[in-house]
Amino acid sequence: MVHVEAARRRRLEPDARREQILSVAIRLFGSKPYAEVSTTDVARIAGVARGLVNHYFGTKKDLYLEVVRIMLTVPSVAVEQLRVGEPAERADAIVNWFLDVVSRHSTSWLAAISAGGMAGDADVDAVISEAVDVAADSVLSALGLGDEPVEALRGMARSYVGLAIYTAREWLQRDALSREQVHTLLTTTLLTMVDRVFPYANQ
Repeated sequence: MVHVEAARRRRLEPDARREQILSVAIRLFGSKPYAEVSTTDVARIAGVARGLVNHYFGTKKDLYLEVVRIMLTVPSVAVEQLRVGEPAERADAIVNWFLDVVSRHSTSWLAAISAGGMAGDADVDAVISEAVDVAADSVLSALGLGDEPVEALRGMARSYVGLAIYTAREWLQRDALSREQVHTLLTTTLLTMVDRVFPYANQ
């Protein structure tokens, strides 16, 4: 039994170190432009050797891409938790989940969505685009519309995700909207799209 526990600790330790590095990187890239963050800084604050950062993530850019991916991609477990209730309840749950996440990690999320000084970089743009695709599919899945959606439906969902991103920025970055206003806008829009827009995807 002792040997089993020791083996389990050895397996978990690398994962814990990786998560610690990633947590520090999320914080640093969220508070500084890409050019002002180094893997040496990340390693020092995480309390690990710089070589370990390279071992787990590769280059500084690879680490940054992972940060952007983590901050913007909707985890599948979140979608599973949203698949309950009537459309209005689901829409409310989807929007609340999104607003909770972006407000909890507002600095890092805003840095990721604006590419932290790396806008125009093909790799960063690809990660952001992939995250939008995942978010769109997640919205459709949470609404019970995710079984082999036609491309027009996915396009409509991506448009909604774009609206959600920019509306959240009006709240978190510009302070032009309150959370309640953002919630009303996004929930009402999503329900309207489900009722009046999504049906046209198959026409």
